[in-house]
Amino acid sequence: MATLSIERKNLILEKLNKDKKVVVSKLAEEFSVSEETIRRDLDKLEKEGFAIKSYGGAILNENNDNDMPFQLRQRSNMEGKRAIARILSEYIKDGDHIFIDPSSTGVSIIKACEGKKHLTIITNSVEVLLELSENDEWDVISTGGQLVPNYLALVGPKCINSIESFHADKVILSCKGLDMERGITDANELFSQVKQKMLKSAAQKILAVDSSKFNKIAFSQICKIGDIDMVVTDKKPSEAWLKYFDDNGISVLYEE
Repeated sequence: MATLSIERKNLILEKLNKDKKVVVSKLAEEFSVSEETIRRDLDKLEKEGFAIKSYGGAILNENNDNDMPFQLRQRSNMEGKRAIARILSEYIKDGDHIFIDPSSTGVSIIKACEGKKHLTIITNSVEVLLELSENDEWDVISTGGQLVPNYLALVGPKCINSIESFHADKVILSCKGLDMERGITDANELFSQVKQKMLKSAAQKILAVDSSKFNKIAFSQICKIGDIDMVVTDKKPSEAWLKYFDDNGISVLYEE
């Protein structure tokens, strides 16, 4: 059965992200479309920075700074995100006011906190808002702002102005890269600006980051690592990273 164009493109991107390469003829057969249609899909993925076309197919662009669409990120490293969520659910207390950014990890954290009482969640994540749409036990506040297509994220001046009007107990942030020299980085400046405001408007600053983001650098800096109070990750970091966190007074939590 033929798939819709946007759905097909996302499925190709998911396959590309998993296998690192795709073949036009095999994709055409899998999706019941012409090879020319697949080539147009790969053209779009190349223009978006995700793919590099090659003879008969394409390979994954490993140096791409653009983040994957939310639906794809949501399905990647699911167990790692659940591990992070389990740890953080122990540190979120009844009555906390929390900023949550538009990450798939953030959605996992919200799910793990089911049963907590009187939480206030302030978020620019459409997915978090949808997840909590039937929760009448918590106060849920949308930042408002401009929607970024494919990312289910709200950004821009209205979003930032809204964040500045609150003061939260905790902010839980994600990132695309974590590097000792370049700090904490994200896919684009709009995302970084929102996260910077969340950091300034919260008492405790928590970075929720899976192990694949260590030693990576993305396009736009959010902050220096020393600006964070706690790092929560899915696997034990290297000894060099553990020493770095200790030297900078940063707590690090992970599942044994």
